[in-house]
Amino acid sequence: MLQRVFPRRAVAALFLHRQHLARPRAHGLTPGRLTRFVEDVGGIQMDSINVLERAHYLTVWSRFGPYDRARLDRLVYRRRLLLEYWAHAACLVPTSMLPWWKRAMLDYRLRHTGWSGWLRKNSKLLASVADVIRANGPMGHGELEGRRPPRGRGGWWNWRPVQHALHYLWMTGAVTIHSRRHFQKRFDLMERVVPAATAIEAVSAEQFHRWHIERSLHAMGAAPEIDLTHYLTYPRGATSARRATLRALLAEGLVTAIEVEGSKTPWLALTRDLPLLARAGRRPVASEGTTLLAPFDSLLWYRERVARLFGFDYRIEVYTPGPKRVHGYYALPILHHGQLVGRLDAKTQRADRRLDVRHVHFEPWAARGVARATGEPLLDRDEMLSGLAETLGSLARFMGAERVTVERVTPARLRVPLARAVRARSA
Repeated sequence: MLQRVFPRRAVAALFLHRQHLARPRAHGLTPGRLTRFVEDVGGIQMDSINVLERAHYLTVWSRFGPYDRARLDRLVYRRRLLLEYWAHAACLVPTSMLPWWKRAMLDYRLRHTGWSGWLRKNSKLLASVADVIRANGPMGHGELEGRRPPRGRGGWWNWRPVQHALHYLWMTGAVTIHSRRHFQKRFDLMERVVPAATAIEAVSAEQFHRWHIERSLHAMGAAPEIDLTHYLTYPRGATSARRATLRALLAEGLVTAIEVEGSKTPWLALTRDLPLLARAGRRPVASEGTTLLAPFDSLLWYRERVARLFGFDYRIEVYTPGPKRVHGYYALPILHHGQLVGRLDAKTQRADRRLDVRHVHFEPWAARGVARATGEPLLDRDEMLSGLAETLGSLARFMGAERVTVERVTPARLRVPLARAVRARSA
């Protein structure tokens, strides 16, 4: 008989395993490991903030340690192991999953009726942008904006309609992102970027809904239904179709309703994952190692889930006015032995080749060196500080920094031992 009641730590352990964070930075980056990672989590979110490093570069470092960014770019934009599309937000998704994302692309023009008025007014512009890319691509926004339309048409293109046209062409799969130059997108026809795409058949709408639920539950290990709508958030809508699909998967026995200790809400898991959840519940130590997580890491996509599983209330403060920030502009959660023990706000001083740790804020229970919750292992505070010091050394190497400075630690009594551990690691 299948076990259907599980401790919360079992769900957290499987979540970490699927997010490739059970043994962070234990193995270096290879094409196969990169592909498996992104297939398991569903996507690597991209973001333009560059205080420390771009989010997708940090996310890969969190799993694999220091690597050559140019190599990752080659794997994405030359070997085409990954493709830019919308999954949770703008993400790198596996090219191997193009049959399913192609269905989302085909459905975009039907589902997003808000485009209908714009398309009626700008159908010629849309065709012209596609023609210019076909003739001259790959091209970026800047190369298209302010350009005279082709075939001798009068006037000049305005930047906003061109942006809308490019976005529509991208979301519908007519064009895709060929490469980035200084993080600026350069577009080309999908058929030229991924020649095999023309021969790839899109799955049916029903197959897509089944795959979307399966991929989300696979990435999370187990989840209440609300988590399904907050993990892979695209495509939005289609609530009734998704629920009907979920009922079918439950009826077929492919998904099982489970109980998680301490939760009154029913949870869902792939039936094939129940033995893994049972094993994770029996193991006293779920994870080993320390790493830092980018604010847009897939583990953090749904903040309420993180609070539920790890007791960690995380908010991004980049949009919070400076005087109201508690943890820092770009605070990275600290993951140590499977527990979120604090946050770290850092900035790279590239000219001085220095990594400045502006503020480390440990959770009160972690600062005391105790277990956060019943049933979890006791925390060795010295080991935590040593693990964080090693992690900062790894991040410094990745950033090309030769020195790490520690400015502020909360609680203050941990600043000296952390700074000492950092110095010992760099000696």
